[in-house]
Amino acid sequence: MDTPSHHLKAIGVIVSYRRGCAKQYNDHVLVRVFTDRKRVGLLVGAKAIARDGYGNVYRGRVLKVHSYRNSIVIVKFKPNIPGQLLGASIELL
Repeated sequence: MDTPSHHLKAIGVIVSYRRGCAKQYNDHVLVRVFTDRKRVGLLVGAKAIARDGYGNVYRGRVLKVHSYRNSIVIVKFKPNIPGQLLGASIELL
């Protein structure tokens, strides 16, 4: 009975909030994904799960690729992640 509850596609690290010239998007974060550069585009639409030290779970979805060269994607979380989770690892399912 080999039925995993979810299929892990990749592991990533939250790099920063998405920022513009005069605005910071608190619900969008940049995530560096530890996978092959060619496979980064396949992660668009994948679910993302981040956990903090208090047991809170934050769920999000990969919106688009930010950088193929550096394997960075943009993930939108709801609710927004706190600033303490910058640098934390997340799972992409």
